[in-house]
Amino acid sequence: MMRYFLSLLFAAVTMLAGAEEAGHGVFRNEVQSVLTKHGCNMGACHGALAGKGGFRLSLKGYDSQADFAAIARQARGRRIEMADPGRSLVLAKPTGALPHKGGIRLEAGSDDYNVIAQWIASGAAAPVDDDPRLQHIEVTPPTALLSPGDSSTITVQGHYSDGSTRDVTRWSQFTATDEAIATVDGTGHVEVRGSGEGAVLVWFGSKVALARMTVPYPHQIPTDVYRDAPRANFIDDLNLAQLETLRLRPSPPCDDDEFLRRATIDTIGRLPTEDEHQAFDADDAQVRRARLVERLLAGEDYVDYWAYKWSDVLVINGTRLRPIAVKTYYQWIHNAVRQNQPWDETVREILTAKGKSDENGATNFYALNQTPEDMTESACQAFLGLSIGCAKCHNHPLEKWTNDQYYAMANLFARVRAKGWGGDGRNGDGLRTVYVSASGDLIQPNSGKPQPPAPLDSEPLDIDDPSDRRGVVAEWLTDPQNPYFARSITNRIWANFFGRGLVEQVDDLRASNPASNEPLLAAAAQHVVESEFDLKQLMRTILNSQTYQRSSLPLPENSTESKYHSRYYPRRMMAEVMLDSIDQVLMTSTTFDKLAFPGADTQNTDFYPPGTRAIELYDSSVDSYFLQTFGRNPREITCECERSSEPSMVQVLHMSNGGTLNGKLENDNNVISQRINAGDDDQSIVRTLFTRALVRQPTDAELETLMAIRREYGDDRVTALRDVAWSIITSTEFTFNH
Repeated sequence: MMRYFLSLLFAAVTMLAGAEEAGHGVFRNEVQSVLTKHGCNMGACHGALAGKGGFRLSLKGYDSQADFAAIARQARGRRIEMADPGRSLVLAKPTGALPHKGGIRLEAGSDDYNVIAQWIASGAAAPVDDDPRLQHIEVTPPTALLSPGDSSTITVQGHYSDGSTRDVTRWSQFTATDEAIATVDGTGHVEVRGSGEGAVLVWFGSKVALARMTVPYPHQIPTDVYRDAPRANFIDDLNLAQLETLRLRPSPPCDDDEFLRRATIDTIGRLPTEDEHQAFDADDAQVRRARLVERLLAGEDYVDYWAYKWSDVLVINGTRLRPIAVKTYYQWIHNAVRQNQPWDETVREILTAKGKSDENGATNFYALNQTPEDMTESACQAFLGLSIGCAKCHNHPLEKWTNDQYYAMANLFARVRAKGWGGDGRNGDGLRTVYVSASGDLIQPNSGKPQPPAPLDSEPLDIDDPSDRRGVVAEWLTDPQNPYFARSITNRIWANFFGRGLVEQVDDLRASNPASNEPLLAAAAQHVVESEFDLKQLMRTILNSQTYQRSSLPLPENSTESKYHSRYYPRRMMAEVMLDSIDQVLMTSTTFDKLAFPGADTQNTDFYPPGTRAIELYDSSVDSYFLQTFGRNPREITCECERSSEPSMVQVLHMSNGGTLNGKLENDNNVISQRINAGDDDQSIVRTLFTRALVRQPTDAELETLMAIRREYGDDRVTALRDVAWSIITSTEFTFNH
């Protein structure tokens, strides 16, 4: 009897060992892949934080051990039936054999059904540490040249840690990045719909890859158009190469007046003055544009404009900081711009800042982000163009960042401490003093223990090392070899001058959001690195490029595209620049003497003396109905999405009937009144208004139209000229940069 029992025990152990060997890696690499492909572990189903119907899986299968326990161990093991796999709840419900609120997800007898059934039948082996792990995926074809109406099929190979490669196409997920160019179904079959640079995002096992496709436009353009096109630098070379591939004709260069107005607005945030216009016209035609660029980059207005731009990125907001901290923060940024401090040095100063918030302005980035998690997310968004917040709770559903990577990165900031934190940011318990402790770690909630500190995609630090970890993250983040840092600031600069980034949205540099011209972005980022992060060098290169200097007028062969820079894209001036430009044209000023806080709370301020321009307001809480209406960035979070350029009926009504423009037109000391008092005739005043606003002389037809408005008012000269000014200032040509 004992011999019989031992033989049974030996057989059972042998069968279990065989099952584990046969099932090596099957749960992790196949079963979970099936569940993901069919949506079982998505946020709308069992991947939700609370699960569904008492059954919870990790989102997109990021936690194999927890998923195995949920399937094979929980509910008293009822979810799998080794003796009869078809009766397992994990198969019976998604096939409709038993009622399932999620509907039919899996076809009985299909290949994916059999993967799960065979895993159960072979003993339902658990995932183990030495399972082959997915390293990366490879798509075929990685690039393709197609035409509208063509079709193509993408295949996907998974490369594993044991050196094996397998076809994972059937378990991969496919998403077209621009369905106006191409669509894709769940099998990887692509249908080409339109022209342009398109891509299909392929996702499998937390790895992503792009299958890119180029679909030329149906234009017949001689090659000498591109060969003979004017070129100034690498931007033009790479832009023209793409335009030739896509068969898009570049628009001709803009005229000098257009360039003067465009470059001045884009570089220093205001209109050129009449004196600047005259000096520009008087310069040698061969070099006047290049000399203008140098003057713009060297002026004080450059400092004000770019300090304001970086204040958006660094979230200077008086609703979250005390007034003196706001001022100190801005002055620190302003000084960095004035000194033309390299961008990497500026960022390192922020990340390693210590001291009092009213003495070292850089510490206020920590004052705004008082937890390691907030600091991690804001630093990645501001300086790398990466949104990693999703990885705080689970592996990122669309990117490679894992929950462990998130907490490893956040643990780099875990020892930052401050006196005075807490309470109301405006009226709270004093100014902040930032310092760094020699100990302390952030607990990873899923494991219940600290995650070894490490920058993204980097080796962990010694968790017991008492030195300031922020030095490591600062050096890693600003390293010229960091694949995100130079690209992020390059894309921000590009968007300022062209109205859109090479990657759009401008601070969304995830792998699944490809650049409209990847070679150009890579070359521009390398240019920034080679310039040692002197941002003026990139600005100078952009401004002098023929790509930037193209006309905004569309041609028949480029009128339908909006991201390949065959022409300059007109765009509305940002709110602050528009308000300042109205004041500049009319020789008026705006009073900024109140701060607005959430709710109806307002507070007087004397921080901004008479004559302060909107672009010099360092606090986004300064009260201004005009700025709010036209989309000023409220600086609540680190995201370019907070600034709006969308038109609205409220904007139209405010420009037409609101108090801002009309109040300035009625000002008794504006440019109209000054010119009347100086004895100028009506036509001279109309020309003055026109050239101050639009930086060009009116045509005969335009002048006649405006003078007709003047004649409608008879002897009421002042009202007539105010109406003329209103017509010019509310025109698209004024409110847009073009």
